Amino acid sequence: MEFQDTARRLWAYAKPQWRMLAATMACFMGSAAIEPLIPELFKRLLDSGFKAGLSYPIWVVPAVIIGLFMVRGILSFAGTYTMNSATSSMVLMLRRDLMRGLLKADARLFTSISPGLAVTKIINDPQMAANGLGGSAVAALKDGTTLICLIGYLFYLNWQLTLLSLVVMPLLALTVKFAQKRLAKVGGASYEAQQALVGTVDDNARAWRVVRTFDAAEFELDRFDQQANHHRRMTMKTVVASNLVSPITQVIAAIGVALIVTLALIQAQTNAKTVGDFTAFIMAMLLAIRPMRTVTDLYQPIYNSLITARGAFELINAPTEPDTGTQELPHCQGDIRFDQVTLQYEGAANPALAGLNLHIQPGQTVALVGSSGAGKSTVVSALLRFANPNEGQILLDGTPIHDLKLKNLRRHFAVVSQDIVLFDGSIAANVAYASPSGIDRDKVERCLKAANLWNHVLNLPEGMDANIGTNGGKLSGGQRQRLAIARALYRDAAVWIFDEATSALDSESESIVQQSIEELRHAKTLILIAHRLSTIRNADVICVMADGRIVEQGNHETLMARNGLYANMVRLQSAS
Repeated sequence: MEFQDTARRLWAYAKPQWRMLAATMACFMGSAAIEPLIPELFKRLLDSGFKAGLSYPIWVVPAVIIGLFMVRGILSFAGTYTMNSATSSMVLMLRRDLMRGLLKADARLFTSISPGLAVTKIINDPQMAANGLGGSAVAALKDGTTLICLIGYLFYLNWQLTLLSLVVMPLLALTVKFAQKRLAKVGGASYEAQQALVGTVDDNARAWRVVRTFDAAEFELDRFDQQANHHRRMTMKTVVASNLVSPITQVIAAIGVALIVTLALIQAQTNAKTVGDFTAFIMAMLLAIRPMRTVTDLYQPIYNSLITARGAFELINAPTEPDTGTQELPHCQGDIRFDQVTLQYEGAANPALAGLNLHIQPGQTVALVGSSGAGKSTVVSALLRFANPNEGQILLDGTPIHDLKLKNLRRHFAVVSQDIVLFDGSIAANVAYASPSGIDRDKVERCLKAANLWNHVLNLPEGMDANIGTNGGKLSGGQRQRLAIARALYRDAAVWIFDEATSALDSESESIVQQSIEELRHAKTLILIAHRLSTIRNADVICVMADGRIVEQGNHETLMARNGLYANMVRLQSAS
């Protein structure tokens, strides 16, 4: 995305704030209009007050000076406040769109973006871009309008000297153009280096147990040092590119000042101008140098902000999850059929599902077993449309799932996976997560009892209102697993999927949860995925998968009698 496109997209967020922006401009223009009055006041004092005396009381002079500075300060404060109010509203809207982009993004995005990087793009990048652009806009309006008023006043005082001072402008423009090109290049490299550094820190914050288990602290520190040094080099290149502009522009400005002073002295010798005129001109010119330098130094924060905003917009530009469905299934019986389904992940050598045929009848309990990579979890991903088949179709109650709206399809499923994800909040809020009707505390209690977590809740001072910490950090592994099961129980969907749901439980808790699952049999369609075959003995149908296909199918007794792959798996686990 070019910088012009980024600027246009940011302007779309600024347009709704046009009232605040107009107020900002009015305040800064009023403040700028006061600036030339200060040298004009001193001009009049020099030309008349110090010679013939004042025609008004002396106390009027300090009162006017104080009043001018006070009014200018009030207007400057008001302009800065209204600008920051507008930019904060822009940040809010941009963050909302970024969060929507993350929530609606295709599942493939999450294979290339880390949680820490997502946080940076949604929280930090909009604020940094807004701060940079807002500060630059304040400087441009405040100092730019001041510069315009002072230049106008300079023309009023002495147009010859003013034209001479403008000779240096083309040289300043060339300097700015060169700086823009250099900053665009090194600024982009600096931003990418920063994102890589964020990813490294995020990896270590998430995987600290693995790092310490493998005694990899020094390895990770070396990796961090490499990324941090690269980021430092890119940052220093940005600093060099931006800060070389300032001394160059100052030298060019000094040349202009030298020429102006020379011409002014020539005019003074011919009595063409008074001392007050010259003093006011020099004073106004000196007052103009600061805003001129500020305006010429704006490209660094502007370009840095555009680079940051461009990185944030990449998240909004990410492909959204395809939802071509137009139908809805008001009530689901739980009839599931895989018809010659082939699914191959991008970049994979072999398909995860290869011509899979599977029929799960309503109220039936079906277990999927097999070695890692057999395709069990891909069945779940395909059912929930996190992965899309290359061939064949999947039907729910006779309706192809791609004809159903995503929201409607997923409403009929409750999933407990081996990768537990919980939310920072209370136990009750996690059990009743995203429930449209709010938290039913009686139902939460029943679900916690069914998941064998109620006794633990009773021992907590705050009960079900106790906070579980980030991703359930205040709970043990088994408690986190049981809380996830309670969350699935609360949803009361037609189809329940337990993907290694009891893998982190002790034998007693597993037995109790297994009883809860047994109570759901024939009332719900159950799909059980397990490596521990003892948990799926009572399933109505056990499907043994290998290479994305079902190679054996039947109940426990039938498969044991067949003495095939399933029987060998049971004997191996029994022996171990």
